[in-house]
Amino acid sequence: MTAQRFTDRLNVQIGNEFAAHQQYVACAIYYDALTMPRMAAFFYTQALEERDHAMMMVKYLLDQGMQVEIPGVDAPVSKFGDLVEPMTLALDQEKRVTEQVNELTRIARDEGDLASEQFMHWFIKEQVEEVSTISDLLTVVTRAKDDIEAIEEYVARELSSDRSDPTAPAIAGT
Repeated sequence: MTAQRFTDRLNVQIGNEFAAHQQYVACAIYYDALTMPRMAAFFYTQALEERDHAMMMVKYLLDQGMQVEIPGVDAPVSKFGDLVEPMTLALDQEKRVTEQVNELTRIARDEGDLASEQFMHWFIKEQVEEVSTISDLLTVVTRAKDDIEAIEEYVARELSSDRSDPTAPAIAGT
């Protein structure tokens, strides 16, 4: 049985994931407007991943017979002063999500909810990858902020591979 405390917190996290989705769309639009198609594509893809994370959580709660509540979200930041700002915001967001995922895992463990704890392990692994990827990209964008082509080349070379994960939880609606 899924612990109610975990369910309540996971419903909040669903909102956090949808907020991250919107924030990454805003970042993508910023880079798209600067004619940086590879950076834009990276963030559009990140946005879809965040949406999928929310829907994985929805599916898990539905599969467990628990109530799903989709919270509203605040508007994303959509104006940036330079190329580095969206990256800094993205890294801060990923670090915050890592803390949220870790807290959810602690709640599941404290409640003796082993299925929910196991469900969260995939998200822990995902956050390690996300923080690393965004951190590296922030470093590149900071170094090459005056050389858009160098940034675009890095994204094409290092971040354009298929990143599907067969161990990922099921996504509601697919």
